[in-house]
Amino acid sequence: MKEIVSHIVSELKDFYPIEEVQELAYWIIEETTGITRTQIYMGHPKKTIPDLPNILEQLQQHTPIQYIFGHTQWMGLDLCVDSSTLIPRPETAELVDWITSSCDNKVPLQVLDIGTGSGCIAIALKRKCPNWQVQGVDISAEALSIAKENGERNNVQVSWQQMDILAEKPDLKDIIVSNPPYICHKEKSLMDERVLAHEPHTALFVPDSDPLLFYRHIASMKSAKSLYFEINEAYGDEVCAMMKTLGYSDVTLKYDMYGKPRMVFGRIKA
Repeated sequence: MKEIVSHIVSELKDFYPIEEVQELAYWIIEETTGITRTQIYMGHPKKTIPDLPNILEQLQQHTPIQYIFGHTQWMGLDLCVDSSTLIPRPETAELVDWITSSCDNKVPLQVLDIGTGSGCIAIALKRKCPNWQVQGVDISAEALSIAKENGERNNVQVSWQQMDILAEKPDLKDIIVSNPPYICHKEKSLMDERVLAHEPHTALFVPDSDPLLFYRHIASMKSAKSLYFEINEAYGDEVCAMMKTLGYSDVTLKYDMYGKPRMVFGRIKA
């Protein structure tokens, strides 16, 4: 199998950093043959990889490998993903951990995930806190279909609903969490080509003229006692100031593992 690793690396080295190419090689082999990295190191006999030329061609076109294979591993969950959903990020896992470590998971709280996409946040919260009643909403019917499949795939009971949050107001909840669109169009030049070319723009972008569009609208509804947001690192102070202006207390800006301001919490004043 080491020969196949070398072949994959040679085919992709002009398209990705070498460290990433090596990871992609192992990922392809594990996904298509079940042969582990350790087995490769130990000299596992060569095995044919189905459809390898097509896989390599898609990677050369910067199609995310998660979309090629149709799923990804995240927080111990096996999640289906396609071009209608964002690929779950490590920072979003930190948001889930922040929520579950800050709340009593034994109390049957009502939780709403706005812009649920693949359903990753809602499913992870329900998995960690089975007593919670969790709902995921999204404007995209295609994304909700994936979210529902992921709930079933991971044996987690979450309710799903199609909703345009800019036009509809949800019922009162204990917690609202949202990782809404937050990238300005002017930031496109800074983005990874795989994200820009393949992930859904409706889940990524907000107008340059109104980068806080979704945060302000969700906060203004005051449909939950507590809000947790994943945010654009460039607007942490602005999101916090907006929430304080709207009457939220204990507003907190939290940094992610990379040292970037990535999450905000606030609660409605009693």
